[in-house]
This record gives sequence, C-alpha cells and structure tokens, in this order.
Amino acid sequence: MKTHSPSCSHSPADRDARSRLDRLGIILSGACAIHCIAGLALVGLLGLGSLGEGHSFLFAPEIHKYGLVAAIVVGALTIGLGAIRHGHVLPLVLGALGIALMAIAVAGPHGVTEAVLTIAGVNVLALGHILNIRACSPRR
Repeated sequence: MKTHSPSCSHSPADRDARSRLDRLGIILSGACAIHCIAGLALVGLLGLGSLGEGHSFLFAPEIHKYGLVAAIVVGALTIGLGAIRHGHVLPLVLGALGIALMAIAVAGPHGVTEAVLTIAGVNVLALGHILNIRACSPRR
C-alpha cells in the first residue's frame, strides 16, 4: 500500500482535522479494549463491579451500544471520507470489518465471547484508522 496518494485531495487543514479524528478513533478503540479486559477481570475473576441483584455496571448494554455508535460515527467521518479522498480501500475494509465484529458482539449475550469479538473488532478498526492516517500523510 502506498503511504501517500498523489491523488489525495485533502487540504492541509482538512488532513489535520481528519487525522485528529482518526487518532480519537484509535484512542476510543484502546479505551474499549481496556474496558473489556478490565470488565472481565473485575467481574469474572474478582467478582467486583456488581451493583447488586446481578446488575453489573461494567457490562451494561448501554455502554456497548453507545460505544458502537461512536465507532460508527467516527469511522464513517474519518475512514469513509478518507477512502473517498485518497482512494485506498484497505482502511475502509478494515474499518467495516472492525465495526461488524463490534456489532455482532453487541447483538450477542454478554460474556467472554462478546469481549473477544469486541477486542478483535476494536483492534481491526484501530488498524483501519492507522492506515487511513498514513494513506494521505505527506510525511511518510
């Protein structure tokens, strides 16, 4: 894959804004992975994190749904628009695959399978963001 597309039509200001959003996507992906690992450790191994009567704030479905919505919005704004501008398809494919894995995880029951799918999804999505940054970076 080329590191900089000569046909990239991002202005320097647009490229910087999109790069910041890509970096935000990478940070959110990392936070999500940490949340999954910490949640499994605290709830599964240590028995912590419960609010009583089986309700765990760490595994609340709302957290995962909001995270998925954030990943879709940030991914569409950065990777989707980036692919249109620089023409590289790999970041878009990886972004879509990562979001799909996250969506499958959210749709299923909570537990280890959900965490594994989510962690895989956020890692693939983060790689899509990294490749998207590189696809239109004049510095590489």
